[in-house]
Amino acid sequence: MKESILYLECSSGISGDMTVAALLDLGADRGVLEQALKSLPLSGYSIEIKDVYKSGIRACDFHVILDAKHENHDHDMEYLHSAHDNLVHDHDSINHSHDTFDHDHDARDHDHDTLDHNHDTLVHDHTPHAHSHDARNLSDIVKIIRSGDLSAAAADLAIRIFEIVARAEARVHGKEIDEVHFHEVGAVDSIVDIVAAAVCLDNLHPDQVVVSALTEGCGQIRCQHGLIPVPVPAVTAIAEQEGLVLRLTDIQGELVTPTGAAIAAAVRTMEKLPEQFQIRKVGLGVGKRAYATAGVLRAMLLEPITKEEDSANAFNRNDTSDSILVLETNIDDCTGEALAFTMELLFAAGALDVFSIPIYMKKNRPAWLLKTICNPEDRETLEAIIFQNTTTIGIRRQRMQRTKLSRRIVTVETDWGVADIKCCDCGQSVRYFPENDSVSRLAVENGIGFPDMYRLLQEFSEKHLSLTAISS
Repeated sequence: MKESILYLECSSGISGDMTVAALLDLGADRGVLEQALKSLPLSGYSIEIKDVYKSGIRACDFHVILDAKHENHDHDMEYLHSAHDNLVHDHDSINHSHDTFDHDHDARDHDHDTLDHNHDTLVHDHTPHAHSHDARNLSDIVKIIRSGDLSAAAADLAIRIFEIVARAEARVHGKEIDEVHFHEVGAVDSIVDIVAAAVCLDNLHPDQVVVSALTEGCGQIRCQHGLIPVPVPAVTAIAEQEGLVLRLTDIQGELVTPTGAAIAAAVRTMEKLPEQFQIRKVGLGVGKRAYATAGVLRAMLLEPITKEEDSANAFNRNDTSDSILVLETNIDDCTGEALAFTMELLFAAGALDVFSIPIYMKKNRPAWLLKTICNPEDRETLEAIIFQNTTTIGIRRQRMQRTKLSRRIVTVETDWGVADIKCCDCGQSVRYFPENDSVSRLAVENGIGFPDMYRLLQEFSEKHLSLTAISS
């Protein structure tokens, strides 16, 4: 099975609810998530999962609905900013069918057939032994997570996320990690967000995770301690201690929450994407705060493509296009031996082709035009070879686009010996060109002239090779 890569594209920032929504939209099992959350000894909330539209694009919304006792104003824009300035109201948001299940542990509902206004409401009862959310520390939260019916990997990841936040909060407030009493991040909704993100990631089980730079806003935002700058201190502490890359913008508002930053830090396993990949699936998760940005976290499941696979795929196309450089220089005072030696070095260093053309320069002096075709990344190496081994003092270069037939060299056992054959896909047919070295060697070994040997190898290839055999 090929390696899978989860890519979190954080161009609109990242938060806990955005992450959960994006992973659900990507295909994480909702039933597994709901069962895991039901098993937590945690009360005072319900969750709502629904489709919404932002800028005409469908996305998923994961909403933790708190009762009045646990409300923390996390999505109250007027409370967060103390004014209506810099808010962008999203008039495109259209809510569609969605389901809610309730975790009110103070009541037990025995009527499982009752539905509440198109919402599937499930009421659960657990022994109410958790501490008040106002006084929870890391050990309290670990007990809650370990008490739930989570896989070992999901529980470990959720605890790892909280540990990242705890270290950051301890640094910000000048306390030891076991002295930190969480506020916003320790609230019920953040516990649910973090556990849900861990469960969804464990359910998708990608081999690697890549996280883009975290796009962040600016200005100030309100917390329980008062107004604080954006990025908020916990986010900057997490970015510093975990090596996250931030990209600051002039958008007024908090795009990256401590929960989101901690999730990004905990799940990241690779620094950058592979050079080539195929997108297998895309999931979109929306945030609740209305800022001057899309407010969407995009999660993608990718499959890397190796150079060998890319070459094989290219062979099945009629033609391919790429960009090359043509290096050229006029030389009127260099020996033929030096030019021949230079050509050998250029080919050995990766030149695609090298040739010389006789020309006449000023005062009618005979000279050579040396031309080298190469990939752009090889330019400096090849120019150094030309300067070192010829008498030129200047090299012109020109970038050109080219279209080429797909080709591949195959080694075949023929009636006259082993030969290398170049096979070119030309529409509905394949052309076969015996390689010069093979023709020369077999001509000598079999006592056959070069033209006849070339013809025999070409006829053998046309008879015994096929596109299917070549592509395998």
